Amino acid sequence: MSDIEAPADLYYTPEHEWVHRTGPATVRIGITDFAQAQLGDVVFVQLPAVGDTVTAGESLGEVESTKSVSDVFSPLTAKVTGVNQDLDGEPDKVNSGPYTGGWLIDLEVSSAEELDAALAQMLDAAGYALITAE
Repeated sequence: MSDIEAPADLYYTPEHEWVHRTGPATVRIGITDFAQAQLGDVVFVQLPAVGDTVTAGESLGEVESTKSVSDVFSPLTAKVTGVNQDLDGEPDKVNSGPYTGGWLIDLEVSSAEELDAALAQMLDAAGYALITAE
């Protein structure tokens, strides 16, 4: 892979998660192209259940590859409203489509204002590119 993809319409964390706003107080998250490339072939994904609450900065699950096991950190304190069930049987979707079929979970925060404030603290594509170039 020559270039690491970082779509301009997403937000990013320094821990290599991406965040896509899907509604006034909802987001979809996953790991970035950079993260999946560093991991290698993903063989298992452990995620929270729908209805669980995740806390910003804390592990919400794990992605296991042939090389290692890595925590996925929640970018927000929010309720889990959806989990990518396809990853149970096809964890390699994280590698083949980290921004499409390899998404991890959907989250809902308490208000649009709370989400606005949280997203304002995240990196844009250019900012994320700077930390992955180091």
